[in-house]
Amino acid sequence: MTVIPRTRRGAMVGAICALVVAGSGLTGCAEEDPDAGTNGLGKLSAAKIQSRTAAAAKSADTVRLSGTVVSKGRTYRLDMRLAEDGGTGSVTSEGSTFRLLRVGEHLFLKADKEFWEHEDDKGSDSKSDTAAADKLEGMYVKVPTGDPSYRRFSGFTDKDVLLDGLLTLHGTLATAGRHEQGGLRTIRITGDDGSGGTLDVSLEGTPYPLRLVRAGDAGTIRLSDWDKRFPLEEPSEDEVVDYGKQLPSS
Repeated sequence: MTVIPRTRRGAMVGAICALVVAGSGLTGCAEEDPDAGTNGLGKLSAAKIQSRTAAAAKSADTVRLSGTVVSKGRTYRLDMRLAEDGGTGSVTSEGSTFRLLRVGEHLFLKADKEFWEHEDDKGSDSKSDTAAADKLEGMYVKVPTGDPSYRRFSGFTDKDVLLDGLLTLHGTLATAGRHEQGGLRTIRITGDDGSGGTLDVSLEGTPYPLRLVRAGDAGTIRLSDWDKRFPLEEPSEDEVVDYGKQLPSS
């Protein structure tokens, strides 16, 4: 069965309506209500839409974030699944990929040998550093809460921190028409006509944010799997290696 996108479907309805009018001599034809079957968000102001979607995002137990974020001149490619009590997924930056897993306050980091060698202070290539990188490769390393890296890495696994930092539009808010993301109808809101970012919000069911284009070419994020549970457990003992009190500095 061929599925016709809603945007094309609307155009077809209009065309059929026009043919019916032309062939029957009728003087008019009712237009399809763009808000029919929606959550009614499309009738609200941009400010109210932003408020509703922020509340929906905060109340959700889980979400998946995927895409790119540019921060302080560095580009991060994220694919994270987040819950209220932790998160898991991968982060890629400057050609290096590492995995993060946080359960409560316990944060674990897994990366390849090249990542650990790059993290070593001043890029040292001493035998001890190489041996440490060999030991850490492909293993989960528990990041001490007092380590300088803990705050930096744990932020990628914190649902509220990430959403508060990402779901922000700058400048004057306005609506920018109806669109579609992942098969769902959306209403788009913008900051300063798009220069302050754009956000697509679902018009179906709960008004979750589905796609964010950040201001200043600072990345594009897709948000999906809202309120879908996923396993979040600490790795087994044989998957974890203890580096010590402090990880290599970056």
